[in-house]
Amino acid sequence: MTSHNPSGSESVPLPVKIVVAGGYAVGKTTFVGSISEIEPLTTEAALTTVSRGVDNEGDANLKSSTTVALDFGRVGLGNELVLYLFGTPGQDRFRFMWDELTRGAIGAVVLLDTRRFEDSFGAIEYFERARVPFVVAVNAFHGQLHHSLDDVREGLDLSPEIPIVATDARERELTKATLLELVEFALVRASESKAA
Repeated sequence: MTSHNPSGSESVPLPVKIVVAGGYAVGKTTFVGSISEIEPLTTEAALTTVSRGVDNEGDANLKSSTTVALDFGRVGLGNELVLYLFGTPGQDRFRFMWDELTRGAIGAVVLLDTRRFEDSFGAIEYFERARVPFVVAVNAFHGQLHHSLDDVREGLDLSPEIPIVATDARERELTKATLLELVEFALVRASESKAA
């Protein structure tokens, strides 16, 4: 999986682009920030009175800012891979940016808050339509899963091959495990495509 330096002296980690998506206030910025080895780039803007009437806040009405363009972070996985993470804005009015953010990505993590299932439908449909491999990561807010992973799969009508994992966007090790699940799934999908 490593690319080789033309001088032949050492291998260079393979750069891999991953998108972190999901509905409004599901923890995308936190997810990227918990794992990034660099200071994450965020494009947070204060919520205004006008945006509160446009954005679907659901149970997230205590939020004071929101991502308006992207979140960006980087993390190395051993000596073989460097993951570049691109977090999408969650509001529907910024959905037009997803095509650009997804271009060249090997896959996506769709974060889900089980208190607001409906907020994840758009992201799942987007990646299914774009044929981008994705995993669904159920974010355990306050350490609690409100539904079992089997119930989540059934509620989202996910096909059996789509991985679904429990995570906590604040916990580096759980974030890393989610990213590894996605990388493995994307590699399987890539090998299946080559074989077809």
